[in-house]
Amino acid sequence: NLMVASEEEKAALIASCEGRTIECSDRNACDVELLMVGGFSPLKGFMNEDEYTSVVETMRMPSGLLFGLPVVMDTADASLKAGQNVLLTYNGQNLAVMEIESVYKPNKPLEAKQCYGTSSLEHPGVQMISMERGGTYMGGKIHGLELPTRVFPCKTPAEVREMLPANCDVVAFQCRNPVHKAHYELFTRALDAENVSSDGVVLVHPTCGPTQDDDIPGVVRYRTYEVLKEETANPRVNWAYLPYSMHMAGPREAIQHMIIRKNYGCTHFIIGRDMAGSKSCLDGEDFYGAYDAQDLAKEMSEELGVKTVPSLNIVYTEEEGYVTADVASEKNLHIKKLSGTKFRQMLRAGEDIPEWFAFKSVVKVLRRG
Repeated sequence: NLMVASEEEKAALIASCEGRTIECSDRNACDVELLMVGGFSPLKGFMNEDEYTSVVETMRMPSGLLFGLPVVMDTADASLKAGQNVLLTYNGQNLAVMEIESVYKPNKPLEAKQCYGTSSLEHPGVQMISMERGGTYMGGKIHGLELPTRVFPCKTPAEVREMLPANCDVVAFQCRNPVHKAHYELFTRALDAENVSSDGVVLVHPTCGPTQDDDIPGVVRYRTYEVLKEETANPRVNWAYLPYSMHMAGPREAIQHMIIRKNYGCTHFIIGRDMAGSKSCLDGEDFYGAYDAQDLAKEMSEELGVKTVPSLNIVYTEEEGYVTADVASEKNLHIKKLSGTKFRQMLRAGEDIPEWFAFKSVVKVLRRG
């Protein structure tokens, strides 16, 4: 927890900035918030050059600690120097004061290649670091002043840990899209996994920060989760929201998510097929293999102290409803399918959405949103 409690200390920190400010982007604000509340623990600020270089090249901090992706503050302001303090603002709020310990030029081609597996601008993460971020990065400690005001309330790690039942397995489900019936089947059946205790619970922990341009806005997603939470009222399913900005970095991002969810009190993490994957914006080709993220997560699971739960391949059948794909194949059941593209087309056209595919309450929110 990097939040400053004393109003006098806050005022002194702001005064020490001598008028220097950086207005955070939506992505910056997510990173600042996760630093302030301990979501990126053990980080106490944005990465200095040695930390950035180490994480880019080896996926580890200089100490050897695993870390999936660099956490950096970018700027285009050439007047900012090491040794200065700068006030980080966002939508009229004073979020934090940053002690600038280092100012450096990142190796963005290397960052892209190592972190995203490609230097192609066809990847949204590469576009982000190349075209959105400033040309200079800064590292240094953060002093938290206030959390961003959001439509979707994001509990801190301490608040989530307090909310969860004690001394039982907590299985995290990460998503960036509305939850449909197949998703619900997936994360509730995860509680039956062999490595999950009989009294285990699920934490549905969607990211509500920026994702890809064609994703549903975070505020709308939040509303779908709220109505679904009320409709299902499952005592073994807990809900919280994460102020995280997706990078679509595949295997590297899976590691980042596991680190974050461990800080929020989770013991297990569901790794989906092609988790945090991305396709070329030109030809639609996948940048990662379907199981790359699962393989890396399994490899690093013991070191991270978070067990992996591979997501089941759930399908809907006319005869037995939702079953795993292997059961459907063994019994020669008739599988019904509805692609995400077709679903969005039907939604826009006002057509009826099959109840086997989506919750009515979620569809209603999406039509309004």
